[in-house]
Amino acid sequence: MKKLGWGLGALAALGLAYVLIGAGHHGAQKTLAGNHSSVAAIAVRSGGQAAVTEKVLGMAEESDSADIPTGFSPIAAAVAAGTTPVGTPIPSKWIDGKHYTSLVPAQPTSVAPGKVEVVEVFWYHCPHCFAFDPSIENWRHSNKAPYVEFVRVPVLWSSNPSTEPLARLYYTIEALGKSETLHTLVFREIHVKNNPLFVNGDPTATERAHKAFLKANGVSEADFDKTYRSFSVEGKLQRAEQLTRRYKVLGVPYFVVNGRYTADVGTAGGEPQLLTLMDDLAASERKR
Repeated sequence: MKKLGWGLGALAALGLAYVLIGAGHHGAQKTLAGNHSSVAAIAVRSGGQAAVTEKVLGMAEESDSADIPTGFSPIAAAVAAGTTPVGTPIPSKWIDGKHYTSLVPAQPTSVAPGKVEVVEVFWYHCPHCFAFDPSIENWRHSNKAPYVEFVRVPVLWSSNPSTEPLARLYYTIEALGKSETLHTLVFREIHVKNNPLFVNGDPTATERAHKAFLKANGVSEADFDKTYRSFSVEGKLQRAEQLTRRYKVLGVPYFVVNGRYTADVGTAGGEPQLLTLMDDLAASERKR
């Protein structure tokens, strides 16, 4: 009788465990859906390298809510939620540390869920940025995947006095809703018409040059005046300075895929190769 009682007790315990696991599975789905950004992606590199995982941020806090059982690893949490953490593996022809670099620590993105962010860090005075801009424009209008969101960030180096006013010009154009028409024209004004839109040591003259350029391209003085030093523009300049540091930008043009990978024309092996590399890195970050 004791053995029979023990057996019935074990079956009851197993049944209870099954119910608890089922409840934990449901809770994990709810938590991961509501706190998608708390779980870092799990990247598996080709060529026999080991899987690289990142910590689940805030795991202790999530466990306290009982939505994710304590001790779940990132892989277990993803499996419990019924999700696939990453998209297509990065092709083996691309080598981390050679063609691209994993950004450590990875940086947060500014795009909607389901989107993969591709950032171009640029400088209007950079001749390489100017030369590459037509290829970027063609790629973003015709060839990039629909789940990719392209974002421009003007570089802001404290050691280069021209970067701040030119970044201010970019964000003024963006705030006015004129990026599609005027971004390329700024490059042409500087590199074709030889108008630097910058007077070293004279911020007032630089601002006058920006106002004259925008006025010649359909922006009223009133719109310029209320936008050029607006709260929105100032905030974006601060953000650009932070991203320049966090992305570890030493040269431009410089690209960051989903806050996790960086590359440029030189590392990729050329302009066409860089566009293909960005597509492949973005595909690896796409959530299924």
